[in-house]
Amino acid sequence: MNVKTGVKVKIEYTGTLDDGTIFDSSEDHGRPLEFQVGSGHVIKGFDDAILGMKAGDEKQFSVSPAEAYGEHDPQLVQKVPKEIFPKDAELAPGLLFEAGLPTGEKIPAMVTAIEENTVSVDLNHPLAGKKLNFKIKLTEITSS
Repeated sequence: MNVKTGVKVKIEYTGTLDDGTIFDSSEDHGRPLEFQVGSGHVIKGFDDAILGMKAGDEKQFSVSPAEAYGEHDPQLVQKVPKEIFPKDAELAPGLLFEAGLPTGEKIPAMVTAIEENTVSVDLNHPLAGKKLNFKIKLTEITSS
């Protein structure tokens, strides 16, 4: 059976950036990634790349920012009052935290700069603007 939209798959994978940094792997999670193809559970470029594969197939591919987490949007870098952070928070550039939106949704954010009364935060996904490289092995296909 070949992978098509709607089937469930199990995939072993390693994701790297162009500089070789591993940003995620199924080994880190202790099990293969399992999802339904076309359901929106993985980035579009990953979904598209596995279509047509068979169980046991291995593949390497790259996903552009547009097919992954989008381009880096400078409008999502904002200055916020320092007092919104807990008093005991150890703020430093590069600190990752979850920002709460008015909708109740939480998104990853990163401190980029600290000034006397304000903190600059980047609300872009940490992988926005980056090309993602994957090495995968399709271990199982099950019908939906």
